[in-house]
Amino acid sequence: MGEQIRGTRSVCPVCLDNIPASLVREADGRVFLEKSCPEHGSWRVLVWEGKTDFDRWLSGAEPLSPEAGLSCPGACGICPEHEIGTCCALLEVTERCNLRCRYCFADGGKNAADPPREECEAAIRDIVRQCGQPLLQFSGGEPTLREDLPELIRFARESGCSSTQVNTNGIRLAEDPDYAKRLRDAGLDIVFLQFDGTRNDIYETLRGRPLLETKLEAVRVCTQMNLGVTLVPTVVRGVNDGNLGELVRLASSLAPAVRGIHFQPVSYFGRYPGLPGEEDRYTLDRLMRDLCEQAGIPMESFLPSRCDHPLCGFHASFLIRPEGGLKPLNAITHASRSRGCEKDNRDYVIRHWKRPLEEPNPRSGSSGDFSEEMDFDTFLYRLQYHSLTLSAMAFQDAMNLNVERLHRCSLHVYDRGRIKPFCAKYLSPVKP
Repeated sequence: MGEQIRGTRSVCPVCLDNIPASLVREADGRVFLEKSCPEHGSWRVLVWEGKTDFDRWLSGAEPLSPEAGLSCPGACGICPEHEIGTCCALLEVTERCNLRCRYCFADGGKNAADPPREECEAAIRDIVRQCGQPLLQFSGGEPTLREDLPELIRFARESGCSSTQVNTNGIRLAEDPDYAKRLRDAGLDIVFLQFDGTRNDIYETLRGRPLLETKLEAVRVCTQMNLGVTLVPTVVRGVNDGNLGELVRLASSLAPAVRGIHFQPVSYFGRYPGLPGEEDRYTLDRLMRDLCEQAGIPMESFLPSRCDHPLCGFHASFLIRPEGGLKPLNAITHASRSRGCEKDNRDYVIRHWKRPLEEPNPRSGSSGDFSEEMDFDTFLYRLQYHSLTLSAMAFQDAMNLNVERLHRCSLHVYDRGRIKPFCAKYLSPVKP
């Protein structure tokens, strides 16, 4: 029997009914979410592997009170129990897609007609009314299949969204630079680019096609358009978890167009190959440890999410060394581990992921030799043009859903007039 760390609530993976749950730690440091449904039995899911200290990582996160979360997530639509506002709001503008990926949270690729432009504009106005000035992410399906996406981006900026982002597989951007230019001219700030690794066999396994050169061409087009790119790998054990160091080195070589990597350990909702076992789970702390070993990054570089629950993700900032490798910046720029509000988090994301103005010609004193004792002007220059952010979001599925985490989510999805936490919107029952 393990040690019960704290109680929470979850859902039955079969019927999705709200049920009690506990976080339980074994002697080897592994932490499991345990729960039992009166009708469908008991479940035990790995959530932490003991690669770094769980209690220290969780420090400052209050447990869910016994009377809270009783109606989550079935009655979700951002209720008074929710503890954080919207940092990023996601709007689906199509269900169509030009890929059929094995892993897809939205189960894209349907032939349904796109919502009319007027409906999308009404949704954008409603998002701004409910969320203030969010970072708005256009998603799908594949949003670049809409010819009027540039007009929607322009409308979002004019309506009060602080920044705009497109969640894309990059195929249209690589094949149609004029379309990418239209997106830029409309006010697009960030390209959130599906980018799973540095080898074609990874794409063949996860996406069904050898896409590496297409992805690199999308980056080249965005570089020409002065668009900031964040690489977004879905990390699957046995597929690309051994390629993380190479991906970090590639991203570093593509700066300043590539601003960061946002890792997403695979979660099991939407469309996925089958019911996962413990050996399939890829935990947040294993991701950090693999990055340490493969990219030469100190574990101390990683800090918990500044806005969401600590178990939802991490962030780490670096200067890129001219000779290769990364110099951690968290000790300088983010020493505080206290949680920020959604605006703080949004400002952090935009500051790190949005492309700076075109890099000037190096000036004396502005881009001098990299050293631990570099002058302040050189530091600021490299921070703007030669830096990289590594972050992660560990999405939840019906097996490992923790309502404590759900209450502190700042990534929200617009769903027919309601604002929902991402993991609540895409929650789906397990497949036998």
